[in-house]
Amino acid sequence: MRIEESGHGESASRKHLVFAYYVTGHGFGHATRVVEVARHLILAGHDVHVVTGAPDFVFTSEIQSPRLFIRKVLLDCGAVQADALTVDRLASLEKYSETAVTPRSSILETETEWLNSIKADLVVSDVVPVACSAAADAGIRSVCVTNFSWDFIYAEYVMAAGIHHRSIVWQIAEDYSHCEFLIRLPGYCPMPAFRDVIDVPLVVRRLHKSRKEVRNELGISNDVKLVILNFGGQPAGWNLKEEYLPPGWLCLVCGASNSLELPPNFIKLPKDAYTPDHIAASDCMLGKIGYGTVSEALAYKLPFVFVRRDYFNEEPFLRNMLEHYQSGVEMIRRDLLTGHWKPYLERAVSLKPCYEGGINGGEVAAHILQQTAMGKNYASDKFSGARRLRDAIILGYQLQRIAGRDLAIPEWYANAENELALSTGSPTSRMEENSSLMRSYTEDFEILHGDLQGLSDTMSFLKSLAELGGVHDSEKNTEKRQLREHKAAAGVFNWEEEIFVTRAPGRLDVMGGIADYSGSLVLQMPIREACHVALQRNHPCKHRLWKHALARQNSKGLGPTPVLQIVSYGSELSNRGPTFDMELSDFMDGDKPISYAKAKEYFAQDPSQKWAAYVAGTILILMTELGIRFEDSISMLVSSSVPEGKGVSSSAAVEVASMSAIAAAHGLIISPRDLALLCQKVENHIVGAPCGVMDQMTSVCGEANQLLAMVCQPAEVLGLVEIPSHIRFWGLDSGIKHSVGGADYGSVRIGAFMGRKIIKCTASDVLYRTLSIDNGINPDEMEDDGVQLLESEASLDYLCNLSPHRYEAIYAKMLPECMLGDSFLEKYADHCDPVTVIDRKRMYSVQAPARHPIYENFRVTAFKALLSSATSDDQLIALGELLYQCHYSYSACGLGTDGTDRLVQLVQEMQHNKSKSEDGTLYGAKITGGGSGGTVCVIGRNSLRSSQQILEIQQRYKNATGYLPFIFEGSSPGAGKFGYLRIRRRGKLVC
Repeated sequence: MRIEESGHGESASRKHLVFAYYVTGHGFGHATRVVEVARHLILAGHDVHVVTGAPDFVFTSEIQSPRLFIRKVLLDCGAVQADALTVDRLASLEKYSETAVTPRSSILETETEWLNSIKADLVVSDVVPVACSAAADAGIRSVCVTNFSWDFIYAEYVMAAGIHHRSIVWQIAEDYSHCEFLIRLPGYCPMPAFRDVIDVPLVVRRLHKSRKEVRNELGISNDVKLVILNFGGQPAGWNLKEEYLPPGWLCLVCGASNSLELPPNFIKLPKDAYTPDHIAASDCMLGKIGYGTVSEALAYKLPFVFVRRDYFNEEPFLRNMLEHYQSGVEMIRRDLLTGHWKPYLERAVSLKPCYEGGINGGEVAAHILQQTAMGKNYASDKFSGARRLRDAIILGYQLQRIAGRDLAIPEWYANAENELALSTGSPTSRMEENSSLMRSYTEDFEILHGDLQGLSDTMSFLKSLAELGGVHDSEKNTEKRQLREHKAAAGVFNWEEEIFVTRAPGRLDVMGGIADYSGSLVLQMPIREACHVALQRNHPCKHRLWKHALARQNSKGLGPTPVLQIVSYGSELSNRGPTFDMELSDFMDGDKPISYAKAKEYFAQDPSQKWAAYVAGTILILMTELGIRFEDSISMLVSSSVPEGKGVSSSAAVEVASMSAIAAAHGLIISPRDLALLCQKVENHIVGAPCGVMDQMTSVCGEANQLLAMVCQPAEVLGLVEIPSHIRFWGLDSGIKHSVGGADYGSVRIGAFMGRKIIKCTASDVLYRTLSIDNGINPDEMEDDGVQLLESEASLDYLCNLSPHRYEAIYAKMLPECMLGDSFLEKYADHCDPVTVIDRKRMYSVQAPARHPIYENFRVTAFKALLSSATSDDQLIALGELLYQCHYSYSACGLGTDGTDRLVQLVQEMQHNKSKSEDGTLYGAKITGGGSGGTVCVIGRNSLRSSQQILEIQQRYKNATGYLPFIFEGSSPGAGKFGYLRIRRRGKLVC
């Protein structure tokens, strides 16, 4: 019911209501489902005013009624697409700012006045944020109808590409918090802004014609296989060819430009074609995932061959629903563009889609909206709004949400399997399981080389390998997505041949962090969580290829050639493709390996498979740096329990485990130090992340329950530092995704190298003036006055070789706080960092990034010395203080975040709150690794009380943000200590 000022009464009788329906500017899918809800409202006798940027025909072709009013206004921009398959994250944020943030005041004023002018009884939004605030300003109730919200979508964009746009996410959340409740559609994402939720069935457009009628109109007999190509715009530069389709097939093309020429087996549909009828008349659909395509594929039981879009966070939830109902087949983008469609289409038509849910969501939603407009209250008393949302939303792509009404993830969405799922429970319970795991793997595999060293995660990994044989032999498995990963892995291994297994842990950055690229001493601890890789090499004639890989190879007519096939467990945790394959000849340019630049471009073609650069990139590095040639095919399974995006070097663990497996299988002897340096090249030159070497070095050379001490100039291992028995380290994950490839890490690194160049040039200038003949000073008389120091500083190779007192005495005041890239390049030409590039138009912080490693090196040195000092509270207080100082130095560089700051604050409160504990047990904390999110390292006494306090902090953080931090505790050996296992299957597995 409309809320009026005193004395104005209701806007209309209860039999005739006015709805203002706002439609987001992202794609036709929203408009088409709004059509279905609006149609039912109009059939019930109500007026619907649609506020949209979509073409009129989308609405008028389905609704011919004077009760439909279309107002052409665009109040948000959705996701800006670089092409049909790629979202430009930064451009999306900037466009939203331009569309909805800058003119916000005028939008609210205009919309409030318009809502009053039409006497709206209810505002409905799918899912325009500002519409909810406008409704509140006008005193009108509002409801959202959607399967995702823009706060969730943009949160990931903010963390990945535009952290300075963070306020956009907060503002959107505040807008949505004015909404009374959410009508939630299947295939939904986490939507933390809404506390009250009503679930409805699929909203699907009705059919106008039967399959037979459509085919008769097109002149296509019922026995002809028909695929509908539905991308909402074709990928740029794409030319469809006759041989793309299996013989006898035809393809209907939606949304094709008038200039696009099609081969005879492709049929261009009119721009205004009613696609639901054509979808239902087809045998399968090929396209990109969106709500409209998925809902119609499910409703009409049509197999859907899909290609992943880049960076649109709605997609994994819809994809998982699609696959849950046995309706989805994923196509690799490379095969889409090169026309290797046959194996995917043939697989699709063999599926038996099993969706039996309701498809009348439009009618159900319309009834709820009508009842709400008439005064019914569906919402509970709640405390929503920005004060409860900021932390929850900025966490980005997470599955744990704030407490409240049922915000559970749907039953068809569960975490993809990785070792995190396999290794649950306490360390004690895991130890108790070791004996049964030991019996299991010894029954399944004969270990020909190596030692498990009592590692329960390795035993679990071998058990999962053993079970793959059962997956390969049987189709009976209810976990469809796990079956997909398992079947892919089972299908590439020859179970009668040897398999090599390697293990590499992640690391907890105790001290040193981003100072590694400036040559600092670092102290790193290998964590318990690790990556396992299983690898098998086979002659190309004996290699078992996936159908699409075989089809691609056969199309070239060259016979069997070496192929690399990789399966990655846990792919859904970061929305990446679970498999990757390539011909090893792709790494060759004539008789030489391709350049690293070309390799980087190769893996960047499809962001959903870019992860393979960490694995496959190790092969190219070995080819280029060591001259190795690979004549056999290679199959790899990568399974990691090192959580991604948490600043504990998940990427280094993958690189090290992968290269170790390749080296072991090919008999390569590589020293641990050299292996770490080679893995760093993978990340720097092929992945394109400008990391230092401490991550890879720790993953290779670390040992359990000890700190690896290393001077990064470039990689000199000083040895292992015992962790005193009374001291313990924990890692607490903030939930905010961290990426060493992110813009903030890179800009801080560039700032540090700028600072080094300025210091060197300053030292040269001072030295020149000091030694100038005009001064009348004999250089020999100046040695005691610092000439040698100035000479050393003029040729400074690493910032950390400059002592803090020299920095403060001479250079601190000469470094600019910040500097434009163009200004720096004009004056200094180059910053001399081979793995980063200065953007001329960007302003870089210089003073703080340059200062940090100079002081951090001093802090780490002091920390190392304190670890061996006498046991006392003073020792722990001093160690903790060094961690705190490091943390705030990170913040000065711009690498802090709300979440990590909150965790450090909680540790401080626990440390200084004497009422809670007479004896403090936690002493310090700091952000780790590359910063900008990730994990906080905590130091404390090795005691039960400390563990209890860590759990209390974990719970307090969850209460404040809705996210339950992952706790890293314990340690494990590095890849060098583990070596490798060579195993052979004993006999046929029974599962």
